[in-house]
Amino acid sequence: MKLLLLGASGLVGGEVLRLALAEPAVSAVVAPGRRALPPQPKLDAPLIDWDALPDQAPWWRADAVICTLGTTMRAAGSQAAFRRVDHDYPLAAARLARRHGARAYALNSALGADPASRIFYNRVKGELEQALRGLDYPSLSLVRPGLIGGQREAFRAGERVATWALRLAGPVLPRRWRINPAPRIARALLDAALRAEPGLHIVESDRLT
Repeated sequence: MKLLLLGASGLVGGEVLRLALAEPAVSAVVAPGRRALPPQPKLDAPLIDWDALPDQAPWWRADAVICTLGTTMRAAGSQAAFRRVDHDYPLAAARLARRHGARAYALNSALGADPASRIFYNRVKGELEQALRGLDYPSLSLVRPGLIGGQREAFRAGERVATWALRLAGPVLPRRWRINPAPRIARALLDAALRAEPGLHIVESDRLT
């Protein structure tokens, strides 16, 4: 299977990349992005501009797509910039990959994703999910983690405080509110892409603890 991985330089994306490169069923991984990745067997990492995607690039032809693109409001700087990274880029890539024959798409979404949500973050995630459903992928998997556990390159003070609090309260919290380790999320995404089961599949946070 040829896998197209979007967001390979992030926390969850890096875990997906590690698993995919070690997976015998994956023959090649294409991981386009703005940052260069270390050369590895089976990996093609073209440098791209997300605002000017090369719609005829041959590497769009893949069997499955995993998308882990995402940012924070603080890093983005505005709601418009956040929406561009967390909605527009994943959707544009999904359209191009589908046009070139991809049959499965697995998205790293979020707990509470809902296009009708009053919370901007959750609304954007929900709007992306809704748009992806209209692209006619034979297999669509929406993985919805809560707080993601793992060591990020960029410091996120709010996440560290929340992680510390959830770790203390973890034993008494409902499973859906517990920390979801990045490797567990990555495994769910890769498994969904490998199986490519027909239809819509939603993996909630309580299955990722």
